[in-house]
Amino acid sequence: MVNNENQPHSLSDLLAKIPNVVDHLFKNPPKNALTIFTQMMPGEAVRPEFTTWRDEQWSWRNTIALHDQSYHMQSLHLRGKGALELCQHLSVNTFKNFGVGAAKQLLACSPDGYVIGDAILYRLEEDHFIVVGNPSTTDWVEYNAQALDYDVTAELDPMWALNKDKKRNFYRYQVEGPNAWKLLEELHGGPLPEIKFFKSDTITIAGCKVRGMRHTMGGVPGLELSGPWDDRKTVKRALVAAGKKYGLRQIGSIAYFTTVIESGWWAVPVSAVYTSPAMEGYRNWLSAKNAAMRMSLGGSFYSPDIEDYYLTPYDLNYGHLVKFDHDYIGREALEKIKDEPHRKKVTLIWNAEDVMSVVQSQLEDDGRPLPITMPLAAIARMHYDKVTDKNGKMIGVATYPGYSANERAMMSLASIDEELAEHGTEVVLIWGEDGGGERSAGNIEPHEQVKIRAIVAPCPISQAAQSYRSDIGVKRGSLGTA
Repeated sequence: MVNNENQPHSLSDLLAKIPNVVDHLFKNPPKNALTIFTQMMPGEAVRPEFTTWRDEQWSWRNTIALHDQSYHMQSLHLRGKGALELCQHLSVNTFKNFGVGAAKQLLACSPDGYVIGDAILYRLEEDHFIVVGNPSTTDWVEYNAQALDYDVTAELDPMWALNKDKKRNFYRYQVEGPNAWKLLEELHGGPLPEIKFFKSDTITIAGCKVRGMRHTMGGVPGLELSGPWDDRKTVKRALVAAGKKYGLRQIGSIAYFTTVIESGWWAVPVSAVYTSPAMEGYRNWLSAKNAAMRMSLGGSFYSPDIEDYYLTPYDLNYGHLVKFDHDYIGREALEKIKDEPHRKKVTLIWNAEDVMSVVQSQLEDDGRPLPITMPLAAIARMHYDKVTDKNGKMIGVATYPGYSANERAMMSLASIDEELAEHGTEVVLIWGEDGGGERSAGNIEPHEQVKIRAIVAPCPISQAAQSYRSDIGVKRGSLGTA
């Protein structure tokens, strides 16, 4: 019989039992990005690859990509007169002019001004909202719905891996690419309604009413489609059948998780929940099995202080979202730092010669750098690499190391000191875990750290994505090589 008396029952309890949370997260498996991401989507619905991941990446820039987002994200329903007020209390951005049928980014911070997580908030009805994203955000919203005095109820529709019923409330597809409008108009039977960014309207596909929202993963033309779970197969079959002549590709789980590299979304930062005294109630509420303790941490950046992994909204180019027209958790801290120097989110283009040197080393007896797996090279769910200037001074961190067939390059997203964030600047990324794999408790092979030269480029790298994300209007010039 298992003795549960010594088992931690909350995040607070677990933090009290372990020597260091950073070391705990480094030891957590799994470590291979391909393993992590393929486990998040059921293979019978979303294969790792439908054609090849390169062909699938190519499709969202050149034909049509069909992403199935029905499985890997949490959905939290909020209902009640106080739902909007609660969300506004938790988000740094303003919800003015937030009507029914619209969506907003919900960016939540700790009382100290560090990012807990972000998600998409949909207003389905006057007093019915749904938060869609990873658990770091939905858990925080659910806790506050219970702990604070708002007229609101919260109901979780868990991601597939945690879903005992194996049934969701809604399906969610992204249909995007240069030919997306032609396909959707054909299925709808005429011109689509004019839908502005992050707004929605109803269209018809195969006799099913579908909510179409102007939002895409890769930042190219298209819509996010959603509807009742029981309609999912009918709608998908119609999209796939009619999409053949337009070059539609279903996107497998491998290619899907490379979209963040091109679109510039830092999807899973280390959530700032471990240290703030004001968040003790939340840590007591969280189960020890929560993602905050199960997530794996890896990469070349190591600090025993978990706060060194925290990021502010300004570090992620979200300064334009931070508003001081309402009261919210973290406002006072963000007001204090708004005029201070900040890091800036950029794309790093890895030097091809340095990448090939690592690849070649796998065929030689001497040297043993960590292999660079394509297209996803991350060695943990939260991958943080150390970035330095050419003299070895640390200037920031990088995440999501991966290859884009569209850019023909290995790339990372990074947050680096603003004075070195000018496009074309040469920096250095340290590749391989500090300690050569020892910190990951045998979950990755022993190796040596190496230096990868990189060039700073716009974020997002995709010209199409730049039309609605940060760095609007910045043209991508000749990047050159280091």
